[in-house]
Amino acid sequence: MTDASVLRFKGRVLAGPDDVRDGLWVVDGRVTYERPAGAADAPVLTGWALPGLVDAHCHVGLDAHGAVDEATSEKQALTDRSAGALLLRDAGSPADTRWIDEREDLPRIIRAGRHIARTRRYIRNYAHEIEPGDLAAYVRREARRGDGWVKLVGDWIDRQAGDLTPCWPRWAIDEAIAAAHEEGARVTAHCFAENSLADLVEAGIDCVEHATGLTEETIPLFAERGVAIVPTLVNIATFPDLAAGGEAKFPAWSAHMRQLHARRYETVRAAYDAGIPVFTGTDAGGSLPHGLVADEVAELVTAGIPALDALSAATWGARRWLGRPLLEEGDPADFVVHDTDPRADVRVLAAPRAIVLRGRVVG
Repeated sequence: MTDASVLRFKGRVLAGPDDVRDGLWVVDGRVTYERPAGAADAPVLTGWALPGLVDAHCHVGLDAHGAVDEATSEKQALTDRSAGALLLRDAGSPADTRWIDEREDLPRIIRAGRHIARTRRYIRNYAHEIEPGDLAAYVRREARRGDGWVKLVGDWIDRQAGDLTPCWPRWAIDEAIAAAHEEGARVTAHCFAENSLADLVEAGIDCVEHATGLTEETIPLFAERGVAIVPTLVNIATFPDLAAGGEAKFPAWSAHMRQLHARRYETVRAAYDAGIPVFTGTDAGGSLPHGLVADEVAELVTAGIPALDALSAATWGARRWLGRPLLEEGDPADFVVHDTDPRADVRVLAAPRAIVLRGRVVG
């Protein structure tokens, strides 16, 4: 880890999709394009620089069984950092990870508080499990705990129905999303199925996670309302294994999960073509490991999103959506350096040459 107060990057800076600049300086942890005092002795990095990558759906402080200790949370955050993910939107965690904000060597986190789910309708030990009459009150609570986001579980398997069904009646969703917006927070929801989407969007939701259930009927609704999606394709890749595990007990659910998986790329491309904002997220921290953001960008390209837009979904576009800095004059110096232009081949994201966080070379 390099602690120099002045650092020179001598290469190409991708400040935007078409905004390529010749080098930058880091002074006391911030970006400048003016040569500073002390420049002659500054260490030098070379290559192609991008703003730190964004994993807009992960879970620091969570594993397959629930909350984890601080040592495990630290390891998760460091794994993301090593992958170049320097801004994380934590889309629900039962652990208190505020201590990470005091660590200059760990990624910045935007928290959505703890998941809010229907009673016995989500993964054990993950969420507040409540009934509809309490939803708005819990949303207010998590809005005040989080960093401008609240996370709902919009659908999950209903054991009586044997398939995915919506978790909340429309009146509860209306109340909850209105409450979040009054608190200044945006709302996102976990949704796999088709029939949970319209009510959420019409109630004013801001984002949907996974969104595998988008159809010709709901895609225009998302586009009209400007509702973003975070497809988490590296997580959707696990659907066949999940379906196999549930086949004997829930055959309808298993068949449904296979169908959603089979059309996952078509769904994402149709959403992109309709103008729906698409951002990268891995769903790391539950059953998936951290550090998969480059894989998710590559999956967006496989789905048919042009490479430049897939890259923006993890950099410029994602940071603007989340209200976080890029690489303008005076911005925090959080960037990743690559050997070649990642606009030409997003696969280079998987092997960063250097990682700079808060102005220090950390990898």
